[in-house]
Amino acid sequence: MATIEHSAILNAPPERVFALLERVEDFADYSDLIEKIEPLGDGRYRWHVLAVGMNWAFDVAITEKRAPEVLAWESVEGVYNQGCYRLRPVEAGTEVMLTLTYTLRNRLVEKAVNKAAKPLVNKVSGQILERVQARL
Repeated sequence: MATIEHSAILNAPPERVFALLERVEDFADYSDLIEKIEPLGDGRYRWHVLAVGMNWAFDVAITEKRAPEVLAWESVEGVYNQGCYRLRPVEAGTEVMLTLTYTLRNRLVEKAVNKAAKPLVNKVSGQILERVQARL
């Protein structure tokens, strides 16, 4: 199991940042690697991601939604992952901290993905937060 963390400060109050992050289906607009996100109902979403030359699909369920502080999820099908956005007010606006944990079942694929995962997640997270900032 690998864990990746990323953080950024956005120039807006936590309530405004959270309002955009909780619109999970819009994440496809925030990153070039997310092809689409299908809402499945009841806080569940099917993600379609193109990363490390492969197509990845997985279903996630929102496990905690406490505005404007926490938005957490866990996969229920496909690539196992769980993550959490934590928001806290800071003088410049909002500090957004992402923690993402994932496990792959194929050792060879996991080894290749682990090498690329941290820069990849940082890229995706950076794109998401930059584009959220642009919408604020």
